[in-house]
Amino acid sequence: QVQVVESGGGLVQAGGSLRLSCAASGSIFSINVMGWYRQAPGKQRELVAGLTNGGNTNYADSVKGRFTISRDNAKNTVYLQMNSLKPEDTAVYYCYALAGGRHNWGQGTQVTVSS
Repeated sequence: QVQVVESGGGLVQAGGSLRLSCAASGSIFSINVMGWYRQAPGKQRELVAGLTNGGNTNYADSVKGRFTISRDNAKNTVYLQMNSLKPEDTAVYYCYALAGGRHNWGQGTQVTVSS
């Protein structure tokens, strides 16, 4: 099994930056993709960014050019650098690790962007 733990959320003003971290543990050799989803109140969970073992990335159109996903293999950690934050980025951000066809989720971290 794979476990992931997020950190780094918080409150920031519009235009500011935050960096989220997601540390994986357990059967990390089985992970194919790691990334982030988010869920705002009253909305469905949506993909924010993903990073494959091969280094391919994908982003939601709404965050392209503002968010960057990266990883530190030595720490088994994936990061989401979020710049130029907007109030509509406010959500609970969930890290996931796709392993063996199964999504393994973190507990979520709140990001709140004030206008």
